[in-house]
Amino acid sequence: MAAEPMDRRRFLRSSAVGVAAGAAAALAGPRAYGANERLILGFMGCGGRGTGVATELLARNDIEIAWTCDAEASRAARLAEVIEKRTGKRPKTTQDFRQILEDRQVNALFSMTPDHWHSLSTILACQAGKDVYVEKPLSHNLWEGRQAVKAARKYNRIVQVGLQGRSAPYIMAGIEYLRSGKLGPVHFVRVLNMKAQGYPNPRPNAEPPKSLNYDTWLGPAPMRPYNPVWCPSGWNWFWDFSGGDIINDGVHQMDIARWLIGRTTPRYAVATGGRYLTADSAAETPDTQSVLYDYGDLTMQFDLALWTPYLKKIPQNIRMSDTEFPDWRFCATRIEVYGTQGLMMMGRHGGGWQVYDADGKVVAQNKGRFPAEQHYANFLECVRSRRRPNGDVEEGHFSTVLCHLGNISLRVGGRRLEYDGAKEAFVGDEQANALLKRAGRAPWRIPEEV
Repeated sequence: MAAEPMDRRRFLRSSAVGVAAGAAAALAGPRAYGANERLILGFMGCGGRGTGVATELLARNDIEIAWTCDAEASRAARLAEVIEKRTGKRPKTTQDFRQILEDRQVNALFSMTPDHWHSLSTILACQAGKDVYVEKPLSHNLWEGRQAVKAARKYNRIVQVGLQGRSAPYIMAGIEYLRSGKLGPVHFVRVLNMKAQGYPNPRPNAEPPKSLNYDTWLGPAPMRPYNPVWCPSGWNWFWDFSGGDIINDGVHQMDIARWLIGRTTPRYAVATGGRYLTADSAAETPDTQSVLYDYGDLTMQFDLALWTPYLKKIPQNIRMSDTEFPDWRFCATRIEVYGTQGLMMMGRHGGGWQVYDADGKVVAQNKGRFPAEQHYANFLECVRSRRRPNGDVEEGHFSTVLCHLGNISLRVGGRRLEYDGAKEAFVGDEQANALLKRAGRAPWRIPEEV
């Protein structure tokens, strides 16, 4: 049965009390949970991704999904029905995730929303004393990502970002191989995100569906008339809600590449690109984009093209098995690591890796599958043990920063931007620095002090 509606003013007052109590408990120090204690979860965002993750988790007997939440009421109800059929118990449903944060029984929030909600939902959940599994990318803009890191640390919360490669044994083995020195010194890395991707056609503004709380869906994003092109899906291609495919899909490869080379932020970034084949579409973000990152003794290159049908993501039969490698020539999401003694090709979401020597012979390899189940398990184990998770919030932040740098350079005309990683700001470029942060929209503004 859905939670009954609450007067807005009364709800805000009671929410403030509940969140304050949760914050006080978090600051006092969270406790570890026993192996036999069931963890109570709330799901915020019940579209395809949220429903998929929730359904996978239902195979576990150590969790209970007590809440489903979506600004579109029908989505929350559909997921609640799926959970009830599988478990015999129907979760509560709501369009306002603050009801989940008020529930003292809830241990963790799964934030499976559009990108512009990721950081704020994480921060408010941390303040309420909840641990968080947040989908990638961590942030809509760089500043709010750092605020999410601050909140996790201040309130002693476990925050896992949905960068599943962080829980992949084959990637860990690849890092060990690189650290052994067998590839030789590495001075160049190439990251691909190239595939065929449809873009939405323009559609007129309309009245939002009655089942949708559009103001809540917008959250911290600027107010703009409802349009079915970006809500409930299609938001990836609009600057107010996301940052295009470099930050939607490409952040996975960026994270793996950054982990492989053992770096945080570059000294410089410069981008080029635009909407070359989709100029007449409704999208705002590019269909073609290349970014160079200067790490001093190492250059990393990111290449995106969304009109290459001959390049494809790793097939499911390879992703979910340990039996074969992809054809690297046509792998849309590969990472290439160039050492003086060899070339490593690595797949994202499974596919493993292979190393080629100067004669093109495979001299080392490791098969591997998509580690989604391990990533969820790692988060839940860390909720119990209070150890840092594999995809810790700050690692997710640094990888998302790379995407933001590439987008900002493109949006200011492709300038080469000098970046101060300690200050998390550009050196001497006011126009670029203005894109590091946005004010947000009341009442969904991220506070300066979290």
